[in-house]
Amino acid sequence: ALAAVTLVAAGCGDSDEVPADAVAVVDGTSITRSSLDGLLARAKKSYAAQKRAFPKAGTSDYQTLQTQAVAYLVQREEYAREADKLGIDVTDQQIAKKVEEVKKQYFGGSQARFEKGLKDQGYTKATLEEDIRSQLLTEGIYKQVTNDAKVTDADVKSFYEKNRSDYTVPESRSVRHILVKTKADADRIRNQLVNGGDFAALAKANSIDPGSKDAGGKLTVSKGQTVAPFDTTAFLLTTNQISKPVKTQYGYHVIQPISNVHPPTTTPLKDAKPQIQAQLLDKAKNDAITKWTDDVKKYFAKKVEYGTGFAPPATATTPATTTG
Repeated sequence: ALAAVTLVAAGCGDSDEVPADAVAVVDGTSITRSSLDGLLARAKKSYAAQKRAFPKAGTSDYQTLQTQAVAYLVQREEYAREADKLGIDVTDQQIAKKVEEVKKQYFGGSQARFEKGLKDQGYTKATLEEDIRSQLLTEGIYKQVTNDAKVTDADVKSFYEKNRSDYTVPESRSVRHILVKTKADADRIRNQLVNGGDFAALAKANSIDPGSKDAGGKLTVSKGQTVAPFDTTAFLLTTNQISKPVKTQYGYHVIQPISNVHPPTTTPLKDAKPQIQAQLLDKAKNDAITKWTDDVKKYFAKKVEYGTGFAPPATATTPATTTG
């Protein structure tokens, strides 16, 4: 979603052209101080709900939060203008429907609980509708900008060929092992095993490997996926052969393969295709929306003026709003 894209707000500097009751002007449209105050008030309530200390006015943390809030409000106005250019419109009916969804999902459909929830979070019905309008515009922009993103069969095949190793499962084998701290313990346990001892019972009683002891020491290993001494031994032994103690960084292992070695397998293109298509389509959409946001940033770079004390640094990273 568009929310996944991180935007960069260009710092245009303070300006005397910004009205006293505004924090910024976007191509002639004022971002009011009351909008900023409302956003920060809601942020403060959110902090309190999460039992987090809200930054004190005058601190660098507060300044950072305020800068992010101003940049978000500026970005929201920029998106509204671009949505209009794209012919994207949000109707009152769409907003009302979304409000009802919020009421049902979070407040059980109760109007009283809904109104109390708004008040507790610092919202009015009007500011909630404003946020919903912005969210729906953002979703509409994302849908339209990414609508032409496509992935061809040739794209899928090329990706598969370049990343064939990702679709190959190495040879594997079922084994069981008992891990202990000392060689003396390993020798003792191996002697019991070669003389008919019950592997599962000895594993449960002695092994210090929490991942396999309760399963009688059983696990499936893939070639190259375990520590080298264990890996080499597990694939060299014949089926059911009991190894001598094998030292690794974890201790001493007694290993017994309980299956033949299963050869490596490769997922065929036809089976990998759906996952590759989805992956490449996500990338194509991300590339499209990233280019769009970069173009918007450049277009508005010299069309935004900030009130004294509200200009972001030369490059201030601002997260986009959440679209759900």
